[in-house]
Amino acid sequence: QFKGADDMRMLGDLDFDFPIGTHPIGRLDNISEGLLILTTNKKITEYLFQSKIPHKRIYLVQVYKMVSPETLQQLREGVTIRLRGDTKYVTAPCDVTIVEKPKNLFQSGLEYRDDLPHTWLKITMTEGKFRQIRKMVAAVKHRCQRLIRIAIEDLTLEDLQPGQIREIDEKDFFEKLKIDK
Repeated sequence: QFKGADDMRMLGDLDFDFPIGTHPIGRLDNISEGLLILTTNKKITEYLFQSKIPHKRIYLVQVYKMVSPETLQQLREGVTIRLRGDTKYVTAPCDVTIVEKPKNLFQSGLEYRDDLPHTWLKITMTEGKFRQIRKMVAAVKHRCQRLIRIAIEDLTLEDLQPGQIREIDEKDFFEKLKIDK
C-alpha cells in the first residue's frame, strides 16, 4: 500500500514519482519480500489472477528444521490449510524442491542463525490464497522463516534490491507475464 501504519515501510516512502492510479498486483504481506508488480492498468489483476489460464508464481522459502522427502511429497500433492474462520481448503498440487541457500541474498532484518537446522525450498504454484505458503509449511510442521517471491511467470526479481524499481515497457511486460489481452 502507499499509506499505512507509521512503523511500516510503504510504497509511498519510496523515492519514485508514481503515476496517478498506480496500484499493486497480487499481495505480499508485511513480512514477505520480493517481486511486487505495480501498474496503472486496472485490467492486469483480471488478466493475471482471475483468468482461466493459471499463472505461476515462484518463491524461495526458508523453513525451520530439515524437510524430509515425505514432507516434500505432501506439499507437492496439496495439504489442508484453514482459510478464514473454520473453512478448510486443500491446496492445489505444486512444484516443491529443496535448494541451496541463495547466494547474494540481501539482508532482510529477518535473518536466522545458519547453525540452526533449516531448509530452503523453491515453491512454484498457480494459486495464492491469503498467506498460503506460510499455512502450507505450518500444516506439515515447519515454520516459515523467510518468504521471497522471485518470479511471476517470466517476470523475475533478478538483482533488484528492496525498494528498487524497474520500469518495463508494456509489450515486454505482457510477454513476460504470458498475458494475451
